[in-house]
Amino acid sequence: MDWIRYPGRDSWRDLLKRPEKDLPSLEAVVSDVFNRVASEGDAALKAFTERFDGVVVEDLRLTPEEIERAGGQVPQDLKDAIDLAYENIYAFHAAQKTGRVEVFPRPGVHCWQEKHPIERVGLYIPGGTAPLFSTVLMLAIPARLAGCQEVVLCSPPGRDGNLHPAIVYAASRCGVSTICKVGGIQAIAALTLGTESVPPVYKLFGPGNQYVTQAKQWAGRWGVSMDMPAGPSEVLVVADHTAVPQFVAADLLSQAEHGADSQVVLLTDREEIMEAVNQALEAQLDDLPRQEIARQAITHSRGIVLKNWEEIADMVNLYAPEHLIICHREERFLLEQVHNAGSVFLGNYTPESAGDYASGTNHTLPTNGYARQYSGVNLDSFLKSITYQRLDAEGLREIGPSIEVMAEAEGLRGHARAVGIRREYLERGLTNAITKP
Repeated sequence: MDWIRYPGRDSWRDLLKRPEKDLPSLEAVVSDVFNRVASEGDAALKAFTERFDGVVVEDLRLTPEEIERAGGQVPQDLKDAIDLAYENIYAFHAAQKTGRVEVFPRPGVHCWQEKHPIERVGLYIPGGTAPLFSTVLMLAIPARLAGCQEVVLCSPPGRDGNLHPAIVYAASRCGVSTICKVGGIQAIAALTLGTESVPPVYKLFGPGNQYVTQAKQWAGRWGVSMDMPAGPSEVLVVADHTAVPQFVAADLLSQAEHGADSQVVLLTDREEIMEAVNQALEAQLDDLPRQEIARQAITHSRGIVLKNWEEIADMVNLYAPEHLIICHREERFLLEQVHNAGSVFLGNYTPESAGDYASGTNHTLPTNGYARQYSGVNLDSFLKSITYQRLDAEGLREIGPSIEVMAEAEGLRGHARAVGIRREYLERGLTNAITKP
């Protein structure tokens, strides 16, 4: 891991660059897949699954019998772990429910806001070498709590042509019955456009590689929204002499093993931690099954020594990490000063893995600096707010003149007239809707 000591602020942006993407080539592939899925439906999905995943799939949608059978293949200890995580995630997201908001800003003027579920949502669950059944819980539980009418889950099949049983069990545990064996760009295209097997949705959720991320953004051209632009996983650890170096190394590697394009960053204001963390990284890498992936991620990761905790807070805000771990003597100061982060983990005994699996918070978070303006997935992600207003005669008299003045000033005479004609009726005492002027 490269270490940079006391860099000047003018070099910070270059130091914190994420791995770059080749957007033009990505867009060309995404465009081709979307066009094929639009014209060929399921046939295109099967062809792309064979081409990209090397798997031949006959039936894209799981039957109730297949869902039940998959549940029986999950070891009981894993079921118990999933059930525990389910309870914690459910409790945390259920607590996010809010009631109707209403105000009476002037006599006769009543305004309120109500939240309604997004009727159709699509959940994308990465598979392959790391089938993320935990992501099923993170997305399907709030979808269920929000009351979404249709939840469609897509995940790439394994080499045997099936989904990982734990993915299916978690989906079933959350009440998801529409489960499809399709991944990558083609899954996002199917959820956007709809095919014979995959129903179209209104909003897309879930992490993925750079192709999936680009596909989710492409879906906006068809009026389908997404949770956030989420790409390769990342973590920023802030540590000093109060941190246990072995813990720090483990947290860095827990993200590095996600993929070769993941990025991990360590910030400190105490140089003595550097060598200890480096030694722990090497020792733990040798015992990591995905060490080759982690080593590639480490090559574009770095440790940075800064002058003080003020610089640390500023650099964290500039980087805006997906995951932020703080194990530092100035924890309170950092919490007050850090405003850009997806999810924060505090102290020696709070590994990032806790949020990934079972603490209750959501692990679908903004990456690539998007924590500056995006929140992680939460209950509100599956809801939309509708505002309502009602004016009675007194209310129209209260605010009507101001509306007319503002509308006339903007040159919108029709807007002004919509108020003025009503005020004229009131002034003439014509309150019956069928009374002729």
